[in-house]
Formats: sequence, structure tokens, C-alpha cells
Amino acid sequence: MPKDFIVAIELGSSKMTGIAGKKNLDGSTQVLAVVKEDSSSFIRKGYVNNIDKTAKSLNSIVKKLETQLKTSIKCVYVGVGGQSIRSVHNVITKDLPADTIVTESMVNDLLDSNRNMEYPDLETIDVAVQEYKVDTQNQLDPVGIPCSHIEGNFLNILQRKTLNNNLNLCFKTAKINVAELFLAPLALGDAVLTEAEKRSGCVLVDLGADTTTVSVYWQNVLRHLAVIPLGGNNVTKDIASLSIEENDAEEMKLKYASAFTDPNEIDNEKKYPIDSDRQVESSKFIEIVESRIEEIIANVLYQIPDKYCDKLLGGIILTGGGSKMKNIEKAFRSYTNIEKIRIAKTVNMTITGNQPEITAKDGTMNTVLGILAKGDINCAGGDLADKTDLFSTGEHTATVTQGIHRPVRTVGEIPPGVVPTADERALAEEAKRKKQEEDKKREAEEAKARAAAEERKKNNPVGKMMGWLKKVGQEFTKDED
Repeated sequence: MPKDFIVAIELGSSKMTGIAGKKNLDGSTQVLAVVKEDSSSFIRKGYVNNIDKTAKSLNSIVKKLETQLKTSIKCVYVGVGGQSIRSVHNVITKDLPADTIVTESMVNDLLDSNRNMEYPDLETIDVAVQEYKVDTQNQLDPVGIPCSHIEGNFLNILQRKTLNNNLNLCFKTAKINVAELFLAPLALGDAVLTEAEKRSGCVLVDLGADTTTVSVYWQNVLRHLAVIPLGGNNVTKDIASLSIEENDAEEMKLKYASAFTDPNEIDNEKKYPIDSDRQVESSKFIEIVESRIEEIIANVLYQIPDKYCDKLLGGIILTGGGSKMKNIEKAFRSYTNIEKIRIAKTVNMTITGNQPEITAKDGTMNTVLGILAKGDINCAGGDLADKTDLFSTGEHTATVTQGIHRPVRTVGEIPPGVVPTADERALAEEAKRKKQEEDKKREAEEAKARAAAEERKKNNPVGKMMGWLKKVGQEFTKDED
């Protein structure tokens, strides 16, 4: 097996997926191993509910990958997503003296001020710069332009503070080193969208098990990001409401469900078997499935900001496990009135591998492949022993290797789409505290200097004369009144 490969892990609500791949000189990626674990009992809507069970599953994934690769794994790349991810627009303005030339430092000050915005129970994990307004003109790069007013428009990506803490704790408990945390929706967007789609305006809809993620792009910039707490499992539960076991309902969904059925094609006499004794009318089954799909699509539409509704020349791109449902593109076309609908069954990069998960090209591997593509550190450790340790506990043992993690970066050094580590967040908090102290100290010194200047002005002969003249003038005016 190659001794240089990247390992990526996606923590989904139904499956946790681990993948190892080698990047070739021609830009292609050869997938070496794929492992999946059921996560439905401890990850809900992308949020880790049980630390110990998640850590145990992570251990199992890494152990199985190491067995296939015959090589230890020293670190992994991880995607961050889930229901708590959301975006909020924010505007930071600054008035300047007339014809002030905008500098890099001024732009960084706007970015820092935006990063310092506080949201109750939420933290900023990434910022997508929308544009800068220089006086009355919008600019993507305002440096070097003279103006008297600058305005920074930002899209802050937020998540619940506990999400990142739980995620880090899972990997710490599992003794697995994390090379980098990536914002999963952005990694997915980079993997499946074309430059033309991002530039002309499009909506990427990732139809997952518990959630549906909506990402809106225009002019190559992420304009909105939201995670809807509805997914394929909701369809399954609706079918189960017919007094059907959930496992049987899932099988019926996969076998019979269609996101859209022409009313003229509905056969009121047709029935689908539930088990050997029971059946359900196809019309009733169709109504249940289509009602939930229509609700999901309506929520997707609601998440598209009004200002971009008429700018989606790239259309809607569907991906994820839910995009496998029959006639899903017809449903979106019917309910949104957007004709351009594309299903992203695989990523834009060249991927080779004979694993069934890779050859299926059904959209379920796109996110983890996007995370894999972002990795740039060799995750391979040393060779595994040829013989199995009979006394092994079955747990993965972390390979402690120097140089796994990059030096701790400041907020401004963190690339877009990368989630800051705990150390980097602590560094940002410390920098924020020091800046606040420095600002207070500077303001106090400036106030003291102004007071001293006023005192000197009052005590010098000219100042005394001006004060006397002002007083006489006030008395003269008073006498006239």
C-alpha cells in the first residue's frame, strides 16, 4: 500500500464514513479504502449526542481503515456540518477623512470588527466576504481606492458553541489526531459545483437523512447558508405512520417512493405490499411521500434570499442520499418553477477506485470526497505489525508524530472554509482581550492629553485673554437683552 495518503471522515446522521485516498500527480485521486458505520443512534441532525458512542465508532473506522491499508493513521481530516450551522449577514462601516486611500490594514480592521461580533450561544466559524462599499461603489477589493466612507458586507457562518466542543472531545476520547476541520457544505460546494454555476448564481441542495443543507452562490461568492431540520428520514417516519415498522417503511421508500407522480398516472386500484398480510393503496402512499417532499422543497425555496431569486442562472444542483429518490428533479422543477435542475451524482475531480461506494456514483460520497480533496498533509503513519495482537482491546492507538498540526494561526490567517481549532479560538479570544485593553489604554491617554491641552490653553496669556474676551462678550450680550 502507498505510504502517503489522505484520510477524511464525515459524521453523518445515518452513516459515519471514513475514506483514504492517494492524490496523483495528474490531479486525480485514487481511493484506497472506504469504511462506513451506522451513526443513527448517537448523531442527530448532524449533532453529536453521545460522546462515548461516537468515539467508539470513530475508533472502529480508523482501525478498519488501518487494517485495509496495512498502515497506521496519524491524523484525519474532518467535516463540520449539521442543523446548528447557519449564516447571518453583518455590515461594518467606517468614516474616513476625505480622499483617504484604503489600505490593507483598514480592510483587516473591518474584518476584525466583524469577527468580534457576539451572538448568544453561537460562535463564528467562518466568514464569507460579500463585497465592500467604497463611498457609493461596490468593490470586491477596495485597497488603493480613495474614499471618505467604507462599508464591509460579511456573511458570518455560525454554529452552536457546544457542537465544536463535542466534536473535539469525541476525537480526543478516541485518541485520533485531527489535521484540520473543514466546513462540510463549503467543501461539498467546491467539489460538485462548476465555476460557471457559482458565478452565474445557483442553489446547492444537499438532501441528507435528517437535514437538508441549502447553499446559495452568486458571482463566485457564498451568499447564504442554512440547514433545514428535514430529510429522508422524515419521509420514512411518515410512511411508518401507517402502522409499519420503521425498517419496513425505509425499504418501502427505497422500493416504491417517487418524489413526483403525474396525477394522470396514478392508479387508484394499485396497492403496495406492506407484508404478507397487509397492503397500502398506492394513491395513499404517493400522497404521504409527495407531501413531505413538497414541504422540504418549500423550505428550500424559503431559504433563498429574495435578492437572488432572479439571479439563479445556474439553477438548482441536488446531491446527497435524498437525490437518489425517483423523479426528485421533476419535483423540484414542478414546485420551484426553475427549469434548470441538475443532480450531482459525483464530484468534479477524477476519482478512481473499485469500491462499490465509489463506483455507484449516487451522490452519497460527495461530501467526504470534498473533504478528502481539501487535505494536504500525509496522514500515513508507520507499518502495522503483520500479526494480530491477541490481547488487543480493539481500540485505535494514536500515533504521536511531530508536525501533524500546523502552528496555531491567528483569525486572519485561517483560510476560508476552515473551522478554527480550540487553540486558535483561544488565541483569538486572547488577542481580542488585549486589543480591548489597548483600546481602553489609548482612549484614556488621549482623554488625558486632551485635558492637559485644554488646561495649557486656559493658562497661557493668549488663552487667558481669549477667555476674558469671551466672558466680557457674554456679559455684554446679557446686558443688551
